[in-house]
Amino acid sequence: MAGPPAPNGTAQTAPYLLAGAPTFDTTVTKFRERYNSHNPTLPIGEFHALGGPSEPANLTRAASKINETLYASTALEKGSGKIKTLQLTYLPVEGSTGKAARATAITYMAALLREFKPTISVEQSTGRVLDLLNRGHGSRFFQQQCGALRYVVADNGDKGLTLAVEPVKLALAEP
Repeated sequence: MAGPPAPNGTAQTAPYLLAGAPTFDTTVTKFRERYNSHNPTLPIGEFHALGGPSEPANLTRAASKINETLYASTALEKGSGKIKTLQLTYLPVEGSTGKAARATAITYMAALLREFKPTISVEQSTGRVLDLLNRGHGSRFFQQQCGALRYVVADNGDKGLTLAVEPVKLALAEP
């Protein structure tokens, strides 16, 4: 996911790519096992590593295809395998299947949010997803912090809509 535009118009680095960016205290394997046990009707399959010459040396990227219009992806800290970001990307489709595909994507996104904030209901998590998507509509990078979590929306129009959940490094207030 690209970062927000910098003042000079170039893209900034996404927060999870920065040196010292925090990780969730879990690996993708443990997350997927927990997520699938909580959401048996919304499974995420095994993640497969992605590679390429432009990959940062400190990260491993992996993805899991959910269906033809939805996939999950992650960036993992090299060595520990801990998650730096979890993303769901919806690839819009036209026609009669588009509305159902978007509804499925929103259902998955709401389930993802509940994994990190299990005290919220299905209705609350769906409402939060819809609010985030509305606020990020048309933005290449929209972020909102909520406690120790950062929600990121990247709306690339017909190329895809991504919702990410990332940890935030919290600092203690100076007395």
